[in-house]
Formats: sequence, C-alpha cells, structure tokens
Amino acid sequence: MPDTLDKAAAIAALLPPWATDVLPSIRAGIPRNCRKLWILDDDPTGTQTIAGLPVITDWGGPTLQAEFNDPAPACFVLTNSRGLTAARSRELHEQFMHNVREAAGQRSFGVVSRGDSTLRGHYPLETDIIAAGTDGETITLLAPYFAAGGRYTLNDTHFVAEGDTLVPAGRTPFARDTVFGYRASHLPSWVAEKTGGTVAAEDVVCLSLDLIRKEGPSAVGKLLRTVPNGGVVVANAVDQSDIEVVVAGVLDAETAGKRVVARTAASYVCARVGQRPPPLLEGAELINVAGRGGLTLVGSHVPKTTAQLDELKGQPEVVSIELDVTALLEEATRQPTIDRTITQLNEALAADRDTVLHTSRQLIHRSGDNANLSISAEVSRALCDIVSSVVHTPRYLIAKGGITSSDTATRALGVKRAMVTGQILPGVPVWRLGEETRFPGLSYIIFPGNVGDNHALAAAVSKLKSAQS
Repeated sequence: MPDTLDKAAAIAALLPPWATDVLPSIRAGIPRNCRKLWILDDDPTGTQTIAGLPVITDWGGPTLQAEFNDPAPACFVLTNSRGLTAARSRELHEQFMHNVREAAGQRSFGVVSRGDSTLRGHYPLETDIIAAGTDGETITLLAPYFAAGGRYTLNDTHFVAEGDTLVPAGRTPFARDTVFGYRASHLPSWVAEKTGGTVAAEDVVCLSLDLIRKEGPSAVGKLLRTVPNGGVVVANAVDQSDIEVVVAGVLDAETAGKRVVARTAASYVCARVGQRPPPLLEGAELINVAGRGGLTLVGSHVPKTTAQLDELKGQPEVVSIELDVTALLEEATRQPTIDRTITQLNEALAADRDTVLHTSRQLIHRSGDNANLSISAEVSRALCDIVSSVVHTPRYLIAKGGITSSDTATRALGVKRAMVTGQILPGVPVWRLGEETRFPGLSYIIFPGNVGDNHALAAAVSKLKSAQS
C-alpha cells in the first residue's frame, strides 16, 4: 500500500503543467468527432463541474431522438446505476446502447461513463457493455481525478486529500464500501483487482505526468493509438490542465479511428465538453421567494456526510427531523414512521423553518451486496414518499447523497429533463427543474456525499438563508 504524501510537497516536486491552453483545440474538435456526447451518470453528482447542459432521466428512443436534434453538444443521462444491482445495471446499459444506436441513425456519437472519484461503482461491467456497443477499436480510459473533491492521481496511484495530506484511496472509508469496496490504490493493481485478474496490472498503460506535462496532447494521442483493442489506460492528473491535455489527446486518437470509452470523474467530463468549472452561483439566483421554509434531505452515510450533518444541526434556527431506519425496515413500524415524519416536516415548512430531514446514523448491514443495496432502496423509497407528501413548495431543496438525490429527482419530483445551471459550492451541482415536475422552476441542489469539508453543508444552507433576508 503506498504511503500518505504531503500534498503541497508532492505537487511542488512535479514538472510545471503543459504551457499551452488546449481548451480551444478541444472545443474545435468536439463537433468534428461526434454529433452528440452521451454522459451516462451513475448518480446525479456528475454534473458538478459544468453548466448549460441538459440532464435526462429517460433513455427511450423518442427521448434520445429529441436530444440528438437539440443543439447542445452533450447530454447527461441519469442512470443511478450505483444504486442498482449488477444485473440491473447490465440490463440498463445494454438497453441504452441499443436505443442510442437506433436513434443515431447515421449520426456519430460518443459515450462517457461518469463514475465515482473514489472508485466505487460497477466497473468493469459498465465500460465493457459500452465498448461492446461501440464501433471500431475500443480501449478504456480511467480518469478519476476530481479537483473540487481533492482526488488526485499521482505516480499511477489514486489519492484522496484529507486536509494537507494525500491519503491512498484504498485507505479511506470509501474503499470499505459494503457493495463496492476495494483494497488497491495503485490503479493498475485496482484494475487487476476489479477485473479478477482478467487484466493484469502490468498490462495497464499509464499516461504519466511527465508525458502529459513535457510532451502534451500529441504524445498522449500517439500513445493511445498504440494501445491494443481491449486495453486499459490510466490517466495521472493533479490539475485541470493535466486532464485537458488528456482529453485533447483522446480527441486526437479518436480522429485517427481509435475509440476510447472513458470511465471518469467529473473533471474529465468538464474538459471533454469544452468547459471549465463556471463561477459559483449566488444564493439569490437559487431562492424561490414564494416558497415556504427550506428543505435539506440527508441520506448518505459516509463519515464526511455525518460530520457535515452534525455541523448543520448545530446551526441556530435549523429544525432537525430524524428518520429512524430501523423502524423503516420493520413492516409494523414502517408506515407509522413515514406518516409521523410527513406531519413533522409539513409543520416545519408551514412555519417557514429551515429544516433538515435525515436518516438515523447507525449503519445497518445485511449479508450480501444486493441485500445492502436493498436497504438503501427501502430507505430511499421512504424519503421519496415523504417528499411527495410535502404540501408547500420550499424556498430551496438540497439532497445529500447520490441515491437520495437521484431517487428524489425521479420518484418524488418527477424530473424528466432538467438544465444544469452551475454549482452553489465547488463540486455541488444545481439543476433547474422543468415544467413537468412537482416544483417547476425550483433550484434542486445535489450535494454529493463525499464532497466538501465538515462545514460545507452548513455553508450551503447559510448561503441560501442569507439570500432570503
């Protein structure tokens, strides 16, 4: 297992970044390479670096056809596959690839698999299905770098920043996920672990920072073109300019006929659509002035979320309502618990209070990956039932955690198509809800479970509260 690193010292020891701004060449290459880029997002947080692009929750043929005809160069597709079983994710991805080929006709398209910056999710299952449905020679690129979340790939090893220290990802709580856990931080070894040895660590090709920073996009593209069909490539990156060089090299390789299926975090996606993270949105842009109360939902159980929740609950004038997970899992107490919570929440919002509705913090385990996913699904259904019963439109709505925010969007709010307007904090996306939803025009704030320091959730609520006065 690699050692922890001093973040400042490790970055200071590197070569300077590639000197030329490659974003103009990326923007020029996007329409040349494909008519539409489809970003399959395994939870709603992948929109955390961009603005001005649509996100859809349905991938039927008519919906995809309509998006092909829309002038936007890219479209997010919310699959929520991180909350699904492997079998269900396989079915979903196979259906999408069938539908998108049918909708495309003669039009070109690309597919990006946007996954978790802390390496959780159905890999290699999802990229294998995308590759099987893609024409031409296909290789897989892994690029989990994510600036706002402090995720860095250095010396082929993935790190998570904790304060001033870079901690190997395999040593973090994310690696102990009950469904998607892993041991390796060295990405070639992680690939071997996740593929069950089908891809050996020594066969993984690595784009080093020396190559990226000294030789630039053409060298990256040249190396990618040499990778055999079915090969896996790891991209090192500690700065957005690094990932932009990688994207420029990918476009170069694709122009030459190589097909790259990227399994990436949000920073790669930002570069791939020709953007840089936009300025943060102001609170006044996000408030529904006619609403009653503010609502924050917290379902994520990662330690970072719990610390953020504790900070928010300690803020003056914030009403805290706990949803007892143990009671939800018992048939006799499930519905009474939901009914009681609905009453509490509606009373708080009617009184114009800033309210946080959160699940109890004790993590309940069952044997088997699918059983643990089942617990998450049961809890999420309860949260959706509660939100569906809210009487008043809130001034704002924050959902904390991937499964929570996805299910709230699709089941409780009825989102079919939303527009990403930007971010309230770094890595925290905001959607503008469409007319088909329960709360048309409301700003829906999707707060990832693994983003921000302990004060971040309270800071977001404070930003929204200050805009109301």
